[in-house]
Amino acid sequence: MSGWRRFAAGFAAAMFALLAALPAAQAHESRPAYLEIKETAPGQYALLWRTPVLSGMRLPLVLGLPEGVSDLKPPVIQELTDSLVERRWIDAGPNGLAGQRIDIKGLQFTITDALVRFELLDGRTVQTIVRPSQPWVELAATQSRWEVALTYGVEGVRHILFGADHLLFVLGLLLIVGNRWMLVKTVTAFTVAHSITLALATLGVANVPALPLNAAIALSILFLGPEIVRVWRGQTSFTIRHPWVVAFAFGLLHGFGFATAMTSAGLPWQDLPLALLSFNVGVEVGQLGFVALVLALERAFRVLQVNWPRWVQVLPGYVVGGLGAFWTIQRIVPLLAAWR
Repeated sequence: MSGWRRFAAGFAAAMFALLAALPAAQAHESRPAYLEIKETAPGQYALLWRTPVLSGMRLPLVLGLPEGVSDLKPPVIQELTDSLVERRWIDAGPNGLAGQRIDIKGLQFTITDALVRFELLDGRTVQTIVRPSQPWVELAATQSRWEVALTYGVEGVRHILFGADHLLFVLGLLLIVGNRWMLVKTVTAFTVAHSITLALATLGVANVPALPLNAAIALSILFLGPEIVRVWRGQTSFTIRHPWVVAFAFGLLHGFGFATAMTSAGLPWQDLPLALLSFNVGVEVGQLGFVALVLALERAFRVLQVNWPRWVQVLPGYVVGGLGAFWTIQRIVPLLAAWR
């Protein structure tokens, strides 16, 4: 086993132990909630509030509107496979909602974010992200395009870093790669592939239903488990010889997964080009930052001449396969239930 693979095996063992301790639902809890507030008349607004559904359960998030806000007509609630959508029509009085505070109760107990889009009657829009650390937003009256780009760029970084399944797949690819040049090809292939399908899905050109997509992403992780075992046994396969091909093929699937963070939020068409570019850049920054961290640690451990025990070297393949199998079964169950 090469020095690079010995390091990757040890580093992966620690990472996999952490991932295994996480609830499986957290693999997609980073999918954001979405709140759209559109002014339809002076002081009157149409609200769209979408909350993710994870493993068949809706995140317990509740909107807290300012005092004095009243409903113009009864709310309408729609249940989708991956989210719950609530539409409301409200009257906020003569001063409107600009400068007012809206709470998202329960957000502090999750690891997800909430995208907020506020559109005024004159066409001005404000977009921001509400975090669990500060589960409320004050609605400003103006926002620059740079602030919009930064909002979605940061969301892209968070989506890849908190998406345990996507991160596990990237780490599994690193365990198969034999040298730095192949690593560059593999990461580039994965980047190109998921950028293509992220764009296609976000722009509405192609679409994959959420349930089979999530199961397929889990299967891609399961697929890497036996390949990692072959590596430490000194065997070979098409995947081991050409990991960039596998990275590209499965990267197409993962791109659709990245797109759910945007398309499931129901973002307006006019915001998609800037949001897509910024979000994709954020995903790449997060992904390359993770790869850079692995490379930096590999160099540090090589200088320190750390030798991992044999059991540590062989553990990652089994853990990748085990977590992949667990997530696959977990995600196939609701898929089969939906087909009955």
